[in-house]
Amino acid sequence: MANNIVQFRDEQGAFTNRNQLKGVARLGPKAFEQAGGFLRISGGDNPLDQCAVHPETYPVVENIIKKLNIDSADLLNSASQLQQVNVSDLTTEQFGEITINDIIQELIKPSRDPRPEFKTATFAEGVNTIADLDVGMVLEGVVSNVANFGAFVDIGVHQDGLVHISAITDKFISDPREIIKAGEIVKVKVIEVDPARKRISLSMRLDDSVSKSSPPPPQHKKVKKESHDKSRVATNSKPVKAKVKKVENAAMGNAFADAFAKLKK
Repeated sequence: MANNIVQFRDEQGAFTNRNQLKGVARLGPKAFEQAGGFLRISGGDNPLDQCAVHPETYPVVENIIKKLNIDSADLLNSASQLQQVNVSDLTTEQFGEITINDIIQELIKPSRDPRPEFKTATFAEGVNTIADLDVGMVLEGVVSNVANFGAFVDIGVHQDGLVHISAITDKFISDPREIIKAGEIVKVKVIEVDPARKRISLSMRLDDSVSKSSPPPPQHKKVKKESHDKSRVATNSKPVKAKVKKVENAAMGNAFADAFAKLKK
């Protein structure tokens, strides 16, 4: 539909009023009612076409103009005069006080943007892929999704990192949604990077040292494996004793079962 509006403008020339939008292909009455107030026309036939007042409420504005006895062009930005309007005198079955108050506020500031401030995360320069990450980096990112076990954060490397629920804050929380929500901009520290498995572990507790959150060094795993191997060798070195002990335990178990069965009878 937006492409049709542009095409219509290219073929017919610049729009001079909002009613011309009704001639755009696929922009029917319902679409015009919903979108008319958001399509601004500057320097057109009607000064109201440059503000967010919807066309279907123009009759209300015309009544305001009559009561104040001023021109439509002078009505915009005239806060002192618009504040003198008695809202109850303008209410009808179709337009209540809330709608009329919204219209007056828009006429006072016709050029204001109704959208809230939009913030975006500033990704680190030179950090474009997972290979560019180093443990200990502090980056800015945006929360892409929140789950029960943590939150996923987009840090600009085409692979979201995971902030585990335990790494979101210093205090205990049962649900990450108590602290953060999707779309929020946060600062995170890189705790672990696994390019082969495409996994990134992050933490929002920036004061924590990486060593506390990082996995044990490889030598710890090696020592653990060696001790396991030694215990296995020790067990294998006495196979006869182990087998005899196993048979004795089985015999004792059977004897106990027989005694218990007799006692039950």
